Amino acid sequence: MSTDPAISTRFVVVLGLLTALVAFAIDISLPGIPSMVRALATNMSAGQQVVGLFMAGMAVGQIPFGLVSDRSGRMPALYVGIGLFTLAGIVTSICQDIQLLLIARFVQGIGSSAGMVIARAIVRDISSGAQSAKLLSVMVMIFTAAPMLAPMFGSFLVSLSGWRMPFVATAVAGALVLYGIRTSLRETHVPQAQPNAMRQLYASFREFISHRQSRFGALLIVTTITGIMSLISGSAALVIEIYGYPVEYFGFIFAMTGAAILTGSAINRYLLQRYDALQMIGIGAALAGVVGVQFLFIAWLGQAGFWWIWGNACLFMCATAFLLPNATALALDPVPEIAGVASSLIGTIQSVAGASSAIVSSMFYTGTILNVAVVLGLSGVTSALLFVFRKRILGAAPLPGGAG
Repeated sequence: MSTDPAISTRFVVVLGLLTALVAFAIDISLPGIPSMVRALATNMSAGQQVVGLFMAGMAVGQIPFGLVSDRSGRMPALYVGIGLFTLAGIVTSICQDIQLLLIARFVQGIGSSAGMVIARAIVRDISSGAQSAKLLSVMVMIFTAAPMLAPMFGSFLVSLSGWRMPFVATAVAGALVLYGIRTSLRETHVPQAQPNAMRQLYASFREFISHRQSRFGALLIVTTITGIMSLISGSAALVIEIYGYPVEYFGFIFAMTGAAILTGSAINRYLLQRYDALQMIGIGAALAGVVGVQFLFIAWLGQAGFWWIWGNACLFMCATAFLLPNATALALDPVPEIAGVASSLIGTIQSVAGASSAIVSSMFYTGTILNVAVVLGLSGVTSALLFVFRKRILGAAPLPGGAG
């Protein structure tokens, strides 16, 4: 469908909140991880799995929700997913056992996947090309409020009432988003249900991977999210355990990464009026490459000043504001008829990469900066190399949507 005046600011804001719900659920839990570990008599490696298993749940849920939204419409799938997210948030807030809590977080991740997948699909339903990139950039700007505010809010809640309160907040947030869906969104997709769901899914997969542009966008998303999730999952240990900052400071320190994303998103949206999505990816890849080289050097040194590390972490997050929305727009542009499944495939690949990064990084945590530095370094350098060799990946065919 084309854009029209019915696409109100409130409509776009709710789409942004659907994506921000994921970051909110992850980031608000970070300040409570050390005290949760002590309260449940577990270890930091297990505690950090509240991030990795949430991401794993997202990976599991996205393809089913994408297929259902193509077959039955966007709105029914949204209600089911965000409802599941809200119920799982209630369970996490009352758990007395780390294993049950981790299971509930996995289920909550499954529910959250509906918001991520369907918000992107709706954007492709109503726009294409540079217009999609601009809408996605606005959503990233809204999404940025989560990493900026959630850790500070989480730190406040932990200091006030203990580690359980951030999980209570995720359930409340889910209920509020359900209200926003009910009052502000509308159906944007005419259901296209083939008799055999699995055959439809397989055909959609083949259609997506047949486009070089879609494959290139998906690869960039994978390399970018790998670095993001390593930083997010390891941030509490890095700031509080390794460098010794009080938990009350964590939210303010982590908010710097959100400010970096917000800055990058604003610049990206402005420059998209003059340049195409591929050129914006080039800016992000260059920034990520500079950061990646420095983090690999830091990993070789084995130690570094906190603000050298955190300054580069913020620069990397700024780079992601150029990489993620433009890579997503490139990947979705050739496949408007299967936007739900295409979005879910992108999201699943993204979530598998993010969950793997968070889980592997936390497993190799040794009380040093090494795990975060190595993963961020490889992520940044790989993103830069993908852009350098883009012509081999994309081929000579012109890109749709003005991304030449």
